[in-house]
Amino acid sequence: MSTRLDQLNEFLKESPEDPFLKYAIAAEYLKLNDEQEALARFEKLIENHPDYVGTYYHLGKLYEKLDKQEPAITTYKNGIEIARKSRNFHALGELQGALSFLVEDDDDDF
Repeated sequence: MSTRLDQLNEFLKESPEDPFLKYAIAAEYLKLNDEQEALARFEKLIENHPDYVGTYYHLGKLYEKLDKQEPAITTYKNGIEIARKSRNFHALGELQGALSFLVEDDDDDF
């Protein structure tokens, strides 16, 4: 029996430029607690498919988890711009909320 990751990789062979499949594979690595592989895949996804707005929230959250606040802030801000351009108001709201929460947390440190 193949795993979900195996299935997703098979689909990716058929559609190698599908950003959703690349995103799903990165998310699957995250579920498997392979944060470094997930990070590499999310970063590559943003590099190759910058308009795939769903990546920004999850990459930002992963940066936060890895205690990389500056890249998280940058990722959220970039995602906000992409969401605005694509008029994806759901993603825009999630990204703005994540950014606000992160920045407010940083302010508490001073």
